[in-house]
Amino acid sequence: MLRIRGTVGDVPVDLTVELDDSDWARLGSALNTQAPIGQPEAASAPAAKPLNQDDAVWQVAKDLLRKAGQLSGPDLLEQLEGLTGSAAAGKRLLVRLRHSSEVKVVSAGDTPLYSWIE
Repeated sequence: MLRIRGTVGDVPVDLTVELDDSDWARLGSALNTQAPIGQPEAASAPAAKPLNQDDAVWQVAKDLLRKAGQLSGPDLLEQLEGLTGSAAAGKRLLVRLRHSSEVKVVSAGDTPLYSWIE
């Protein structure tokens, strides 16, 4: 169970999210931060610094573009907005990707193309 408390503007928020084992496994594989359930982590692997929520979303955004290889700006923004649940947060990720050394952005007429650089 995950509990999120805070405010959205002046509105108080108290959200409880319940995840079963398969949900946690999918989340872990999407974030690529944990061993599959029931399998211990490799003993030789160095201890990874835990990801905060912003780092986790950033990793998922990079993985999204890496797997696609290339996306148009509007398509990428739409997917980032879906990932974050917010147009503003999606735009911030888009700007962060634009300035990343792992991403190449070229103009294709009116639409920029975002490409992952291997």
